[in-house]
Amino acid sequence: MPGQITIDPVTPADIPLVMHLIRALAEYEHELESAQATPEQLHEALFGPNPAAEAVIARLDGEAAGWAIWFQTFSTWTGRPGLWLEDLFVYPEKRRFGVGKALLQHLARICVERNYTRFEWSVLDWNEPSIAFYRSLGAVGMDEWTTNRISGEALKRLAES
Repeated sequence: MPGQITIDPVTPADIPLVMHLIRALAEYEHELESAQATPEQLHEALFGPNPAAEAVIARLDGEAAGWAIWFQTFSTWTGRPGLWLEDLFVYPEKRRFGVGKALLQHLARICVERNYTRFEWSVLDWNEPSIAFYRSLGAVGMDEWTTNRISGEALKRLAES
């Protein structure tokens, strides 16, 4: 039987827990070496003078179970903001209790309350369980769109050119 799920905004005191969740997600996605954010960077991103993101912690029966971090986007087509879910992670042993769905419902409510027109995120193409879960909630794959990224030295070269 599922336990009680609570979802609360991340506080500065949660930064060590969030760092652990980030590393757990990176390990799950086979990219542990890519998780290089520091507690100081995370604190600045969430609580600095110009916050870049918002985040919540989900707890199952009072124990940390997962988290989500997101930021506002904007669509020129709708003329309205949207929500981009950067990361959502639930500890493997806490899955199948409704924590992931509760996090997505929480974010959907934020979108509706703020009059956002879109709620979007990416999922790795090999992550079939998550893809199936998202589809069961009504998410539609945007397969015709390809994500692009410039980082590291390529970003510096472009900026300097």
